[in-house]
Amino acid sequence: MQPDHNGRGSRAGDPPAESPSAVPPAALHGRLLQVSRMATIGEMAAGVAHELNQPLTAIANYAQACDRLLQRPGVDPLELQEALREIVAQASRAGDIIRRLRTLARTQHSERVPADLNALVGEMSELVMSDARVHGVLLSMQLAQSLPPVLVDAAQIQHVILNFVRNSLEALASRPAPAGRLLIRTSLTPQREAELAVIDNGPGLAPEVLKRLFDPFFSTKESGTGLGLAISNTIARAHGGSVGYRPNEPDGACFYILLPTQSAD
Repeated sequence: MQPDHNGRGSRAGDPPAESPSAVPPAALHGRLLQVSRMATIGEMAAGVAHELNQPLTAIANYAQACDRLLQRPGVDPLELQEALREIVAQASRAGDIIRRLRTLARTQHSERVPADLNALVGEMSELVMSDARVHGVLLSMQLAQSLPPVLVDAAQIQHVILNFVRNSLEALASRPAPAGRLLIRTSLTPQREAELAVIDNGPGLAPEVLKRLFDPFFSTKESGTGLGLAISNTIARAHGGSVGYRPNEPDGACFYILLPTQSAD
């Protein structure tokens, strides 16, 4: 038995320990992406709990209504059916929220398909709006009409959007409600790129931070992983696009992702 680097014994025939240098870049990126996803979803926990609580409370209320109706003599079947339909609808709503979270959280092979950027934002709107409400931030959306499709891995692009939103909500934490404002905007640039921007009226960023903003493990937050913006940068570049930051006037920050669009033909 030979001692390993940690002083523990190893037996002949055991597979060699995997060193960081032996991990393929694609596998390492996948691991970092999963860590970043789970960290982002963990940060959203309060908003998700709030969003799930609404349909679950409605289900309990309608179930109690059904119980009361059944105790009445000569119950109206139509009233009972209406309450049962509402239970089904609210259960479906809760299921949709959970499915969206699972889509964002799961590890999956990258598959790029033509997508409508506005539709990707729409799929996340309920989660994002709930997160904003919990933080006392007024969220609005400004989505451009007739955007050309983009060829993307939808879950990865949605993860970038979530990273931007979370950064803005944390930056707005110091503002008293409802002073914090957040805008999600899509547009088409003169270069025919689709731009998605997340804009807030927070304190913005200090100039000395900008050079390292998208570096791995660099964070301005004490508890930050330093992965969110770095992973977002990697995702954008893998899609042939880019991410960036610009100050918002008169105050605040704007994080954006640019993606190449597909031609009409």
